[in-house]
Amino acid sequence: RLPFDVHLMIEQPERSIDAYKDAGANTLSVHVEATRHIHRVLGAIRNAGMKPGVCINPGSPLELVEPVLELADLLVVMSVNPGWGGQAFIEGSLERIEAARAMRDRLRLKLDIEVDGGVTAATGRQAASSGATVLVAGHFVYSHPQGKKAAIAELR
Repeated sequence: RLPFDVHLMIEQPERSIDAYKDAGANTLSVHVEATRHIHRVLGAIRNAGMKPGVCINPGSPLELVEPVLELADLLVVMSVNPGWGGQAFIEGSLERIEAARAMRDRLRLKLDIEVDGGVTAATGRQAASSGATVLVAGHFVYSHPQGKKAAIAELR
């Protein structure tokens, strides 16, 4: 069975936890900016039997997630402003990924660092070198002129 990883960009994500659990989600990631009580939401996700992830937008200080990183299995570093696919990778994202890796290592956490937005073969390699362990490359994969298989081969 394939893993089902859900990334929510909604207000009051706590209201949707059960629906995604019932749909079979394994991982549920929510934005630190989307709720006043991110620690409670991450705990509720774990209590529902899913892996919790915390996402952070490009304009938010990375320090916002530090107090709750120990509650998460995944940190999603957004490398575009959320809203639609096909945006360019934001300059400065590599430094944020490096800072996220340094934070994870300093806190001695086992935590995947996912990069979402503007990921291509080139930016994916750079993100991985900077500390990313998971890449979201939807637009690159689905719009590749040689098809999905070629896109995935380039990403590997």
